[in-house]
Amino acid sequence: MLIKAIKQYKFWALGSLAMVLVVVITTLWQPQILTQVLEAVSQNDQAKIATYGVQLLVIAGIGLLAGVVNTIFAAKIAQGVSADLREQTFRKIQSFSYANIEQFNAGHLVVRMTNDINQIMNFIMILFQLLLRIPLLFIGAFILAIMTLPKLWWIIVLLVISVFLITVISMIPMGKHFSAFQTLTDKINGIAKENLRGTRVVKSFVQEKNQAAKFAASSDELLGHNLTVSYIFSVMIPAFTFAGYLAIFVAIWFVSTYVQKAPEDLASIASFMTYMMQIMFAIIMGGMMSMMVSRAFISLKRIGKVIQTEPAMTFKDTPTVDLAGNLSFEHVSFTYPTDEKPTLKDISFEVKAGEMVGVVGATGAGKSTLAQLVPRLFDPTEGVIKIDGHDLRDLNRENLRETVSIVLQRAILFSGTIAQNLKQGKADATIKDMKRASAISQAREFIEKMAEVYDSTVEERGTNFSGGQKQRMSIARGVIGDPKILILDDSTSALDAKSEKLVQQALAGELANTTKIIIAQKISSVVHADKILVLDAGQLIGVGTHRELLASNAVYREIYDTQKGRDV
Repeated sequence: MLIKAIKQYKFWALGSLAMVLVVVITTLWQPQILTQVLEAVSQNDQAKIATYGVQLLVIAGIGLLAGVVNTIFAAKIAQGVSADLREQTFRKIQSFSYANIEQFNAGHLVVRMTNDINQIMNFIMILFQLLLRIPLLFIGAFILAIMTLPKLWWIIVLLVISVFLITVISMIPMGKHFSAFQTLTDKINGIAKENLRGTRVVKSFVQEKNQAAKFAASSDELLGHNLTVSYIFSVMIPAFTFAGYLAIFVAIWFVSTYVQKAPEDLASIASFMTYMMQIMFAIIMGGMMSMMVSRAFISLKRIGKVIQTEPAMTFKDTPTVDLAGNLSFEHVSFTYPTDEKPTLKDISFEVKAGEMVGVVGATGAGKSTLAQLVPRLFDPTEGVIKIDGHDLRDLNRENLRETVSIVLQRAILFSGTIAQNLKQGKADATIKDMKRASAISQAREFIEKMAEVYDSTVEERGTNFSGGQKQRMSIARGVIGDPKILILDDSTSALDAKSEKLVQQALAGELANTTKIIIAQKISSVVHADKILVLDAGQLIGVGTHRELLASNAVYREIYDTQKGRDV
C-alpha cells in the first residue's frame, strides 16, 4: 500500500535518493581531507593547508545544500502520500455501509485519519531523510575507518557489536508499548468525544468528577507507557555515548603506544575517531528511528485494515427503472452483526403506492430497524424487500436513493448554510424547491424570518437551532427530492401538536402520490393512516386501521389506552 502510494512521487523519490548519496559522500569525504590538513600542518605547508581548507568548505557547502534539497523532496513526498492516504481512507469510509461504521466505531475512524496518518507522514519523512542515509553512512564509515587505521579494525568491530547489543536490548521491551499507544489514543478520543457530546447530561447530573476520573484512568495508562519508553531511552543514550567514548579512548591509547614507530598514524587518528562517531551515530539513529518505524507500521496496519475492508453492502450496476412506490416485505428477518437474537422475525406486509402507513410498538420492538431496511442502511438477514416487484438488492444506488428518503428522529445538520443542507436531498434544488419543501415541513415560517433566509449559517451539528427547528429542516431535506417512498422515523417527536398536525396535513396534500411510512411512539401521529403495523418484540402482530386494531389487537389497545388521555 505504501510503496504504491510512493510510486506516484517517484521523480521526487529519485531526487531525494540522489541527494542522500551526495550527503553521504560529502560526509565520508570530509575526514579524508581533514587527514590531509593535519599532515600539511605537521609539515607546516601553508599552501596545502589553504587548498585543503577551501576543499573542506566546498564539500561541506555541497553537503549542506544537498541536505536542504533532500528535506524539501522528502517533505513533498511525505505530505503528498499522507494526503493521498487520508483521501483514500475517507473515500473508502464513504463506501461503507452503516454496519461497517459501527464495526470500526466512528471515533476510531477519525483517529485513523488523523493520528495514524500523521505517524505515516513522519515515517516517510525520516525514511527519505535518515533511514536511507543511515545504512550507507554506516557501511562507508566502517570501511573507511578500517582503511584509515587497519591496525585498529577490532575496535570498530567491538564498537559495532556493543552498540548493536544496546539497541536490541533496549528496543525489544518497547514493542508492546508502541502497540498500546494507538489503542489508548482511540480510547481517550472516544471518552473525550462522548463527554463533549453529552456535556448537558454530565453537568445536569453533576458527573464531572466521574468523567474526569474515567478520562484520567486511560490518560494515566497512556502516560505509563510513555514514561516506560522514556526511561528506556534515558538509559540507552548514555550507554551509546559511553561505548563511543570508550572506543575513542582505546583507539587513542593504542595509537600513542606506537606513534613513534608510525608517526603517520597521528594524522589519521582524527579521521579514525570521526568515522567511529559516524558509525555510532548511524547505529544510534537507526535505533531511535526504529521507534517511529514501529509506530508507523502499526498505523499502516490500521489504515490498511480500513482500506482493505470490503463494504458489507454493495450495489449492482443495473439500469435505472421507474418506480411507483409499491413496497412489500416478504418473510423478512434481521439480526444485527453484534447480536445473537434477531431484531425482526419473519415480517411480511404490502403497501400500495401513495398509502400512508403507521408503525407502532413498544420501545425495542424493532420499528427503527424496519425503517432502516427500506433505504438499505442494512440488508435483511432473511427474506426479501421489494419496490414494485424489484428486489432492493437489484437496484442501483442512485435509483434507490432517488426513490426512498428517510428522516431520522435525531436530526443531523451539517455546518454550512440551510440551502447546502437542503440540497443534500436534491443537489440541483432551486429556491422554489426549498420554499415548497420548507412549507411542507413547517420550517418556512422561521427560515424566512432570518436575515439571510436560505443562506443563513448552520453551525456544526446545527447547534444554533432548536430541536424542533432541526427536525423541520430535516423533514424538508427529506421531501425536497419528491421521493416515491418517504420514511419518517419518529421525526416529529420534537414538534408541538399543532406543528405536527400541519406537517401531516401538508404531507397528505402535497405528497399524495408518495408512499409514507411513519414510525411513531404516539398513536396520535398515525391514527389517520391507511393502515397501521403493530410490532412487538420484533414480530408483526397486527395490521389494520386504527378502528380495526382497537377492536382486534390487545397490544395496540394497551398502547392506545395509556396515551388516549394525553395525545389522542
